[in-house]
Amino acid sequence: MDERTSEILSRFNKSWTDTEKIYDELIAMHPGWEKLYPLRQHISRLKNEGENSFFRAGTSLHSLILSRSVDSGLRSDQKYLKTETIAINDLEVKLRDGGKVYREYRIGNLNDNKLGNLLKTLKRTLID
Repeated sequence: MDERTSEILSRFNKSWTDTEKIYDELIAMHPGWEKLYPLRQHISRLKNEGENSFFRAGTSLHSLILSRSVDSGLRSDQKYLKTETIAINDLEVKLRDGGKVYREYRIGNLNDNKLGNLLKTLKRTLID
């Protein structure tokens, strides 16, 4: 594995660890934030499946954001998948490119095929 690939994988992996920590703290320390528990489980499942080698993970409070960005923060031209918890069994997922929404769904659980297909679509974009 070359040095660049190793660095990208290291950054991606660290972003997942940091995101897990943020969700753990939010759930443990703030009453009412239990609605994030499905996202926290989703993060663990995706990480166990090796998706942390393909995506950077991040948060925007009650939203999980997955991208192919090497660096933290997103430019306006980068694609990302945003999963937002409305309630325990009510989630909104959006595949976005800056201000443009490509796909948007309301799903009842994080094992929904629509979400899986959006992850596959995002995985096909270049790492930048």
